[in-house]
Amino acid sequence: MKYHSSFPRRRQPLWLLQFLGAAAFALTCWISSAIQAQQSPDTPGIQLVAPAKQQWEIGVIIQSPGTCTGITAAVTVPKSWPEQAVKIINQQKSSQVRSIRFQTLSNDVTRMVISIPRLTAGSEARVMVTYEVTKSHIGAPANTEIFRAAPLPSRSLQRYLLPSPFIESRDPKIRALSEQIITNHGSDWEKVEALYDWVRENIHYKFDPQLRGALTALENKQGDCEEMTSLFIALCRINKIPARSVWIPGHCYPEFYLEDEGGKGHWFPCQAAGTRAFGSMPDYRPILQKGDSFRLPGKRTPQRYVSDTLQARNATINPQVQFIRRQVNGNSTDP
Repeated sequence: MKYHSSFPRRRQPLWLLQFLGAAAFALTCWISSAIQAQQSPDTPGIQLVAPAKQQWEIGVIIQSPGTCTGITAAVTVPKSWPEQAVKIINQQKSSQVRSIRFQTLSNDVTRMVISIPRLTAGSEARVMVTYEVTKSHIGAPANTEIFRAAPLPSRSLQRYLLPSPFIESRDPKIRALSEQIITNHGSDWEKVEALYDWVRENIHYKFDPQLRGALTALENKQGDCEEMTSLFIALCRINKIPARSVWIPGHCYPEFYLEDEGGKGHWFPCQAAGTRAFGSMPDYRPILQKGDSFRLPGKRTPQRYVSDTLQARNATINPQVQFIRRQVNGNSTDP
């Protein structure tokens, strides 16, 4: 038997995004001023400023009404990125837990894999790991004219040019729209920004607990952060600009990839839903996953995200599982 959590699907409704966006607006302005003060036009790529530390507890609690054996739980945990440093500062586990190991998939997401040989009726097993996450806000580069689409994308980048689950970048409707939007735009940065602005101006934000994808967002002219992110990514990929999803607690946003005049590649974030932020990201919530197409054990088709799971080889009664992912201290002002 296998159970999947719905954690990556927990998105924020518009009123909450607006509230958090207003709270972050003044902070964003301050950060922009700080960036401009310390940055020169010759500095390419993203600018990392205002780092802040948070502590997050991540783990699982399993209660077994009946005897069950061969239990494996997998929980997505933060990993280090250029804008995010991660370290474990505490780890607790009950006596039934045999092992805790960490598994990285496609270099984009890390899972904590927990092995429990046996739980008797009425017993409870738990694992709780405390992470210290140092996250920086991202500022846009001072000179955007130097960036262009990679003429020869590397093999690792090519997967960010292909369709992904719910990112239908080969659909004729999306392709036709993409060509229409970029007409009369010069630099590749301007083209990407035109795609971004079109999505924000033409897709009405509407919260939906179900993932609908890029094509549905275009057809219905509505969607939430996942649909808006999906459509923007599809439009980028059609124009041979690598793009991918970024998942944080309660939200997601896209990143796009361009090279500077020296041929060095850079990933730039943008806020598809929420306060406008293009090439920048004023958010302290930890990154849990980058990417949107994963091959997972037991799944025949690629998956949009790596969900938390529980497997039990034998069980008289299905165990109850609670996946834990909560901030325990630190800065929590986000858009």
